[in-house]
Amino acid sequence: MSALISDAAPRFASVEAAQRYLTDNGVRHVLAQFVDIHGVAKAKAVPVAHLNSVLTDGAGFAGFAIWGVGIEPHGPDFMAVGDLSTISLVPWQPGMARIVCEGNVNGEPWPYDSRVMLRTQLDRLAQKGWTLFTGLEPEFSLLKRTAEGRITPCDPSDGLAKPCYDYKGLSRTRAYLEKLSDSLRSVGIDVYQIDHEDANGQFEINYTYTDALTSCDHYVFFKMAASEIANEMGLICSFMPKPFAHLPGNGMHMHLSIGDGKRNLFCDPGDARGMELSQLAYHFLGGLLAHAPALTALCAPTVNSYKRLVVGRSLTGATWAPAYIAYGDNNRSSMVRIPKGRLELRLPDGSANPYLATAAVVAAGLDGVERKLDPGAPHNVNLYEWSDAQLKEAGIGLLPQNLNAALDALEADEVIKGALGPLAGEFLKLKRMEWVEYMRHVSDWEVKSYLEFF
Repeated sequence: MSALISDAAPRFASVEAAQRYLTDNGVRHVLAQFVDIHGVAKAKAVPVAHLNSVLTDGAGFAGFAIWGVGIEPHGPDFMAVGDLSTISLVPWQPGMARIVCEGNVNGEPWPYDSRVMLRTQLDRLAQKGWTLFTGLEPEFSLLKRTAEGRITPCDPSDGLAKPCYDYKGLSRTRAYLEKLSDSLRSVGIDVYQIDHEDANGQFEINYTYTDALTSCDHYVFFKMAASEIANEMGLICSFMPKPFAHLPGNGMHMHLSIGDGKRNLFCDPGDARGMELSQLAYHFLGGLLAHAPALTALCAPTVNSYKRLVVGRSLTGATWAPAYIAYGDNNRSSMVRIPKGRLELRLPDGSANPYLATAAVVAAGLDGVERKLDPGAPHNVNLYEWSDAQLKEAGIGLLPQNLNAALDALEADEVIKGALGPLAGEFLKLKRMEWVEYMRHVSDWEVKSYLEFF
């Protein structure tokens, strides 16, 4: 992660100053935006003249209509209260701006709101004088529908068997990538790299890291921009973890470090293990590994996620998703990679709610710090090639291989479940329903395999 960038989005001393800025920029409506338990952006359009209502009482929503906020049909309204510091233009939608909101109910922060939950966990770090910095790396598939309704990569010529970093694949989608990048940069999200990833039609845009709360806000804005700009071009931008069975999936790798306002507390160039990690970082890492099964449920929260987190190779000859609870230097076959002085958690995918996943990561890491957990020795080998016997001898566990197993792990993990409070119960309830629905579904594969077999 390179040096921090200051957000180019303006900061306002008052709501009147914000209104003047918005009016001067031709903004007529502000999107009062928050996310549901799945991390999906929800919003109301509020006329600029009524911005103050969003900052005080909040924009009102019927809570029962929103996934995972713990409100029944007879319950109170869910009020989305805006954070004035988060106002930014919506470059791809002239006349609109966005303000990030948190859920309040009866005048109090609502514990079922994932941004509220993340702030609660970050306060635990702040009490120690620490700030968590994260860099989120979104991978996505740029697709289109054929006349027959099939989903294919948007560029028909993007068909290489190993397309990673392919110039032609990058060049032929440049109109989309440039508009997306320009939109992000214009609101202070500093894009510094764009590349074609290892699946046909797959891309990654990297932008500079920042404090964890802002990083999640940026990620949601990124997904909003990526999806809507694609839609305007007649394309589909998908963050689905595994849209094609034979190709690598979409991850959302999370880079982690802790600072005290002066330095990176995770970095120690004199580290005897050669990772350039401090003892604090090793203890935080120990927590991530100890709680890996439960973290999997929150970082890989869909049935489809486990088509990505599997042991095996893809058509490109490579797999980039972790399957093993281990860490290593520059080792992309382990759950945590150590790119010198920070941690890269490779577990999350594009279906994760970034606030919820980050809150769980903080809870796991702090448990490691408080209990001084040692992560053991690094494994700087290709773990995909190890036998079950070798993995067992090294004490390396396997991540949950389906959503139900991951939910069982979360149910049994009192540290993570306790840290998330009532939100954990709501998450488990909804995801258990998703698993049952999936198990009852009869797939094309089943019909082809069994219809006339017996």
